[in-house]
Amino acid sequence: MVRDLARAEKINEAYLCRVLRLTLLSPRISETILSGRLPDGVELANLLKPFPVDWAKQEEAFLAPDPIRN
Repeated sequence: MVRDLARAEKINEAYLCRVLRLTLLSPRISETILSGRLPDGVELANLLKPFPVDWAKQEEAFLAPDPIRN
């Protein structure tokens, strides 16, 4: 299925798998992304790296304030 989708979209299968993982992000993170309010330094490259499935841990990793800036 993933192979077929990657082929149909003419994209790399590994990249598609990383992008599909974004569907596992917590609703709060998704809402933050859609509203354009992600903290500085959090970019697509960060979100494409492995992240915890647990929503609370995701939010801690991606939405927690940066202690250096506070």
